[in-house]
Amino acid sequence: MRVASAVVLVPAALGVIWTGGYLFASVVTVAAAAMGWEWANLTRCGGTAATIIALANAAACGALALGFPVVAFVAVGSGAVLTSIAAREANAAWASLGVVIIALPCLAVLWLAGAFGRVGLLWLFLTVWATDTGAFVAGRSIGGRRLAPALSPNKTWAGFFGGLAAAALVGWAFARLAGVSAALVPASIALSVAAQLGDLAESAAKRRFGVKDSGHLIPGHGGLLDRLDGMLGASALAWLVAFWTGAGALFWRGS
Repeated sequence: MRVASAVVLVPAALGVIWTGGYLFASVVTVAAAAMGWEWANLTRCGGTAATIIALANAAACGALALGFPVVAFVAVGSGAVLTSIAAREANAAWASLGVVIIALPCLAVLWLAGAFGRVGLLWLFLTVWATDTGAFVAGRSIGGRRLAPALSPNKTWAGFFGGLAAAALVGWAFARLAGVSAALVPASIALSVAAQLGDLAESAAKRRFGVKDSGHLIPGHGGLLDRLDGMLGASALAWLVAFWTGAGALFWRGS
């Protein structure tokens, strides 16, 4: 079931990335809302809070896609505050995180779409997918010492390094095929680390609330958040690097 879902979803995702434009922005916006809803259910913060998280995430992404970055960040801030007010008292802080840790990385992906273009986005997505696959294969075939048993009982050091190796291979392939600097290899490794930290962060939240999956949207994978948790971590790091180096200047000029 896991493989069958990937066979359907991966080509669809590649098509959306390659098409870009408003199609890509629309998919990211819907995904941000769906992940926000799943986070609210995962943290058991109540239906009103779930609606606010989903709407705030969608509003932020929609505003940035239309060229209003200030409105986007206002949506994130106000959404976090309103969610904290609406959530059950014990889960208010966890609920607010659903806006910050989902909306901001989704905004980063939209920003990177303008900064890097379709080839850069393909590198980002393929690096995260390779990390997931490499970690899964190495963890299952080699096993060994657990990476962070207090956060996720199934992840191993073998899986961690397997994910790094797979990401490095993607970076090397892109550097060769696209004729860019070999620095893409260590950059891919850094994204792999960020992706696996994102995965661990969601695992910690699920363990905190006694939840196995964030949802049941994708057969064999769980919810959308289960599938994209690594992407949230990797895109946030990619944005930080791109912003710091000025690689995303074209985006702010509306290109």
